[in-house]
Amino acid sequence: MKNFNRILPLVLLFLLTACAQKVPVRPDQLSFAPLEFELPQVEKLELTNGINLYLREDHELPLVSVTAQIGAGAISDPAEKTGLGGLFATLLRTGGAGTLGPEQLDDELEYLAAQVSASSDTYTTTVDMSLRSEDLARGLQILADVMRSPAFDANRLTLARLQAIEGIRRQDDDPGSVASRALMRALYGDHPLGRTPTVETINLITREDLVAFHTAHFKPQNLSLGISGDFDPVQLIAELQELLGDWPKGQSNSQTIPPIEPAAPAAVWVAEKDIPQTTLLFGEIGIDKDSPDLHPVRVMNYILGGGGFNSRLLREVRSNRGLAYSVYSYYQIGRLLPGPFIAGCETKSESTLEVARLMREIMENMRQQQVSQDDLEMARESLINSFVFAFTDSHDIVTRRMRMDFFNYPEDYLETYRQQVAAVSVEDVLRVARKYLNPERQAVVLVGKTGAFDGSVETLGLPVRLVNLQQPTEPEP
Repeated sequence: MKNFNRILPLVLLFLLTACAQKVPVRPDQLSFAPLEFELPQVEKLELTNGINLYLREDHELPLVSVTAQIGAGAISDPAEKTGLGGLFATLLRTGGAGTLGPEQLDDELEYLAAQVSASSDTYTTTVDMSLRSEDLARGLQILADVMRSPAFDANRLTLARLQAIEGIRRQDDDPGSVASRALMRALYGDHPLGRTPTVETINLITREDLVAFHTAHFKPQNLSLGISGDFDPVQLIAELQELLGDWPKGQSNSQTIPPIEPAAPAAVWVAEKDIPQTTLLFGEIGIDKDSPDLHPVRVMNYILGGGGFNSRLLREVRSNRGLAYSVYSYYQIGRLLPGPFIAGCETKSESTLEVARLMREIMENMRQQQVSQDDLEMARESLINSFVFAFTDSHDIVTRRMRMDFFNYPEDYLETYRQQVAAVSVEDVLRVARKYLNPERQAVVLVGKTGAFDGSVETLGLPVRLVNLQQPTEPEP
């Protein structure tokens, strides 16, 4: 009873306060202040020899992240040595640097508890390092040696080559890998975007090729450094100037960007595998970042297949008919060349052709009918909201700005992104669907057991081509 007498006045006070403040009794009566969002800032500087610096201080944790980016990637690989970029990146990390042999380099990084990796994509080669801020000076010394004087140890090259070859020999084990390689080959042919390494191309790559790539492209004016975390900017710049300032510019060879040819006529590419389900991919050449329709295309694709459970593909194929677990579509926006549009799913063998026709029908409907205003608003709001939450990681912010500068995005791209998306109309969505979504011209890839399909592949109305799994990059004509 004593406890009740103590609590009663508090309850009465709460009720009186609530009444005075007119607390809403239904969720739709709640109101919130407008969400304020400002783009995080990145400081951009340049060393005396042309190295670009992108800096963002963040003292929350005693850690520093560094990304070194060279403007040259796998797009420059000669056809007969496809895979050179990937092998180069592996040796850049594992082949030793400066006065450190491969084992010494590994030991030193382990002692520092530093995480270091290197990778090559289509247009760039990147080295990423993460370590404690107290070890930053030594970490920068190692990174400078990796960038300026990699050793490309012959024994490590042999090991990396064997590992790459083993990966090639196992790549047909994954139906998704088979489908992706066949689709890129169908869309881009013998262009570098359509090639993948083979045992033969990897075996032709020599240490001299790695040295030549380094000599041609690793120049100060072709290097950007993105650094975030717990550092003193004045001290950091002084250390970088001491380590890299005497690196002469020299002559930097620009990487060759061969133009793409029109895709081959649409066909169904079939890879025969004795598995209980089929991997389906639809694809066509899409757009690059400079397209004036970039934002309408993103909104259109969100409604089609990029919006998860809110998308038409997933809702119809999975939720309404139970024919697949995951169904999706996306435009891989090209940076310097148009990237592909891809739609795909996995379904049981017995529903392969049913799903293929259904996905085609859904894509065709996007071309024929305007989307509803509700669907449009949901897509626009989702894209805008996800954009706001893409700036939570300090180092991601830095590398995003670094890459945007490298690929010559408009200066105000991030600042105007939300307004551009919000301005997309239902008319825009229909227009870009009719322009960039062409089911009748898409390549179709089926990886599965054709004998278990629900009919003949020829009923899809396209020529049928077979994918030779013994030579995965060379589909049979």
